[in-house]
Amino acid sequence: MATANTPSQRRLADALQALKTLQDQARHVLRSDDLSRLEREALLRAGYLRPIIKGWYMPSGPDEQDGDSTAWYACANDFVARYAEERFADRWCVSADHSIRVHVGNTSLPPQLVLNAPEGQNSVISLPAGHSILDYRAKDFPQAHHRTMVAGLRVMTLEHALTRVSESFFRSYARDAQIALLGMRDTSDLVRQLLDGGRSVVAGRLAGALRACGQDDLADHVVGTMRGMGHAVVETNPFADPVPALGTVRGESPYVTRLRLMWAAMRDEVIASFPAEPGLPADTAAYMAAVRDTYVRDAYNSLSIEGYRVTNALIERVASGNWDPQHTQADQMSKDAMAARGYFLARQHVERSIQKILQGENAGRVVAQDHRQWFRELFAPSVDAKLLKPSDLAGYRAHQVFIRNAAHVPPPNEAVRDMMPALFELLESEPHAAARAVLGHFGFVFTHPYRDGNGRIGRFFMNAMLASGGYPWTVIEVAHRPHYMQALNAASSEGDIGPLARFVASSLRHEVERGAGKTG
Repeated sequence: MATANTPSQRRLADALQALKTLQDQARHVLRSDDLSRLEREALLRAGYLRPIIKGWYMPSGPDEQDGDSTAWYACANDFVARYAEERFADRWCVSADHSIRVHVGNTSLPPQLVLNAPEGQNSVISLPAGHSILDYRAKDFPQAHHRTMVAGLRVMTLEHALTRVSESFFRSYARDAQIALLGMRDTSDLVRQLLDGGRSVVAGRLAGALRACGQDDLADHVVGTMRGMGHAVVETNPFADPVPALGTVRGESPYVTRLRLMWAAMRDEVIASFPAEPGLPADTAAYMAAVRDTYVRDAYNSLSIEGYRVTNALIERVASGNWDPQHTQADQMSKDAMAARGYFLARQHVERSIQKILQGENAGRVVAQDHRQWFRELFAPSVDAKLLKPSDLAGYRAHQVFIRNAAHVPPPNEAVRDMMPALFELLESEPHAAARAVLGHFGFVFTHPYRDGNGRIGRFFMNAMLASGGYPWTVIEVAHRPHYMQALNAASSEGDIGPLARFVASSLRHEVERGAGKTG
């Protein structure tokens, strides 16, 4: 191991050791006094530490540029919790609307996070990436039995929060409200709170919302009990748009419910953005030849989108078998070369999956069976080079991951095990190839089931599903990366699939114009 020779190198090495010790203790945000002044200054200078607000810091990477938000979203909840604990001890909780969002697994941070606290000062504190905190002096602060801990934050219980949100919540955060109501098994505690507060108007709104979500028995319980106790209740539906019919979902993971609601709400806009399906090609050999013709261009663009510095010459060398990590040191050590080799191996398996689809097999079922092999092949060269352990390719991720500069934080790893089977069920039952392609790609990237490679595999998903409708293999070009990433972020963070649907449809039309769609 190299040793630090200069005083500044030794100071940085000592500071990094101190930072590692704190992180090993699960200290993901730091106060000024967690480190010595010299340690703090060395880490700030080298880019391993960044300020959040005065006196508070977050670990960072020296390669992050000004404006990068990855480090912030990775520690935002930890900062909010520790900051609030230091100011208010346990006498705080987030607002009713954000409490519901936390309960139903919405991992995005609102532009302004409201902290309810009896000792709040009604002041606004600016945070990174355009966010802020309002420490609201709450006069009706929830009693202890109406507060709980979820995802490291002090929140109102779900029932208490539902009785405190305004009617506008059901329009502004319709999907979160629907997930909360669809997941309810019983309304006894909800009705108890409505009765204690004499909240007949709120009872009518919640009953109407429950009925709109297909929870007729629970709506009847709310109305019947309130009226039986002498309250005049008038049902009103607070949702602006009809709630998609999902069938019985009680007891289902809220993450799965969110995935199914998004699919139901988004599919029509996706289908409307696409040209009509060509249908499975009569000449499958010609179609597969056209797919193979896109390989170099596709590999270059897909790998470049992920930040690898690859060239067409490297890709062609890998594809021709001239990549030789046994005897060529550059190939052995190059991360880019290993990525190119892995992409080549994985794409061969994707092409075999597409052949099954063209033979009439259900596209969703094919990718459900084959996608793990795609992932293993993508990183097999890194295992061979001993940069990864074989166990790293065992399956879905076991830890939280973050997407570079994206406001969307992927679901926790334990949610992935429920979401992936649900995604494949949606793919299997979806009749339109365009919806399978765009929503399959989006759903995969939204879930982010692997620690790495999700973008590349998500684009494999997209093209396998496009093939199921006879559409050509479609390359997402690195020149359009900003537009592509903005469209994915709009779908993930804002629930707006339109930009992504139009972007993929435009890319597909570009392929047709190039002649890549001539399948016979």
